[in-house]
Amino acid sequence: MTTRRTAGRGPSVTDEAINRIKGLIVAGELRPGDRMPAEAELASQLGLSRNSLREAVRGLALLRVLDVRQGDGTYVSSLEPQQLLEVMSFVVDLLHDGTSLELIEVRRMLEPEATALAAAAVTDEMLAELRDLMEQMGKAATSEELVSADASFHDRIAQATGNSVLVSVLRSLATRTLRARRWRGIVDDGAIAQTHAGHAAIYRALEARDPGLARAAALSHIGNTQAWLRNALKDVSP
Repeated sequence: MTTRRTAGRGPSVTDEAINRIKGLIVAGELRPGDRMPAEAELASQLGLSRNSLREAVRGLALLRVLDVRQGDGTYVSSLEPQQLLEVMSFVVDLLHDGTSLELIEVRRMLEPEATALAAAAVTDEMLAELRDLMEQMGKAATSEELVSADASFHDRIAQATGNSVLVSVLRSLATRTLRARRWRGIVDDGAIAQTHAGHAAIYRALEARDPGLARAAALSHIGNTQAWLRNALKDVSP
């Protein structure tokens, strides 16, 4: 997005254009899947210049709010959480290393509750998938393979909640924590065994359909990761 602000001044013209288009969507005048009016018509309707409108459309397309189809027109996207929150993954990737601890703190707040919800809704089919992922982790020959199966394990638990927003938020947070896990698997020989034990405890709690036990198991697992990362960052700090 190419919006600029000048110190001491209000929103740029492009920001105002974005907010006006957003207002149409929030008010229900434009709905998911709707084709946007022609550029000249919409610019006149919103009291904007065509250049400002184009900049706003580009910005909202980057945010996955609008879908620009060459030769066809511009449409409001599906506005599904998974699509809109993909931007969060991009932003999380840009955060500096010191923010990793803060991200894990947020994950520590959310994931135990997600695991508790999953315990009340998990099916035998989901449990079989989790067992398979645990086997993949046990056979992993590289830290990358371990991280991939580990991420899928946690993602499948989140999916069991049936809450699409929670799933998308946790996926976004996992982008940065995946790097922490990969680092952990490389530099700490005991990390893999500890990770397996944490997953096994979570699985047993889910198998027992015990939300309280599932919450505690997930909290312990993430807490171990958090403690390791805190020490690791301390070791590499100047």
